[in-house]
Amino acid sequence: MLERLDMLSVRERQVLDGIVAGRANKVIAFDLGISPRTVEVYRANLMTKMLADSVSDLVRMVIVADRT
Repeated sequence: MLERLDMLSVRERQVLDGIVAGRANKVIAFDLGISPRTVEVYRANLMTKMLADSVSDLVRMVIVADRT
């Protein structure tokens, strides 16, 4: 799991941090200075790269990885 996190780009990690914090796509987009549609694309890429079936699964992976 840590290997998958290490493969993320800086921007993907920023979007992931926003998701884990519970922020809406629009808020993440505003904070990063990108469009909400771009956040959706990054979010889809994150799901694929992390092999997550759901957003809650994705968040769980990050929480577990941060504890190790």
